[in-house]
Amino acid sequence: MVTTVIFDMDGVIVDTEPVHYYAYQRHFADLGIVVPDEVYATFTGNSTRNIYQKLKEKFALEEEVDKLVNIKRALFNDAFDTKEDLFLLPGVEGLITELHAKGMNLILASSSAHVTIRRIFDRFKLHQYFSHIVSGEEFPRSKPDPAIFLRAVELSGDPASQCIVIEDSTNGIRAAKAAGIFCIGYDSENSKMQDLSLADMTISHFSQLSWDLIRQLP
Repeated sequence: MVTTVIFDMDGVIVDTEPVHYYAYQRHFADLGIVVPDEVYATFTGNSTRNIYQKLKEKFALEEEVDKLVNIKRALFNDAFDTKEDLFLLPGVEGLITELHAKGMNLILASSSAHVTIRRIFDRFKLHQYFSHIVSGEEFPRSKPDPAIFLRAVELSGDPASQCIVIEDSTNGIRAAKAAGIFCIGYDSENSKMQDLSLADMTISHFSQLSWDLIRQLP
């Protein structure tokens, strides 16, 4: 029986991808580099630090990774604070509140930085539902490396067999499966060019999930 649900954040709880895309493209233009959308799509599920490490190598950028990360985060924060049409994804709030009310342990495992997670959790008052938050910036390698999910399982106090992950990205699903965790792939219209074929099951709307269904998985 499932006792812990591990949520990704971007593309699963809230769609901040347009804000990230805007911030990255602004920064890419300032750096004088062009990153095609098909290459950008492969970054989904990676931490900002790892993305800039890859870009620094690919484009021989002179700036240090820390500086690149800080500039992008500033651009993101400015856009996030002024963007009014930012909402939780349809149905996810109802699922979160139902699972929490029924006693399911909820953990966030997101590639986003703690500062970004905190802004989103504060804005949508999500702290009350989650027992732990794990950020990708805590690990040297991003998804598809399984470290973030292994840590989430450790924090849950439950065996991996009693945990599930909800993910929307190719890298996130690969990480969950590498950690030996049942994975639900969320086929979001906001997450472009992602391969969900490795997921144990897929959904297109959170109304397809409930506490009663989840607790009986896998």
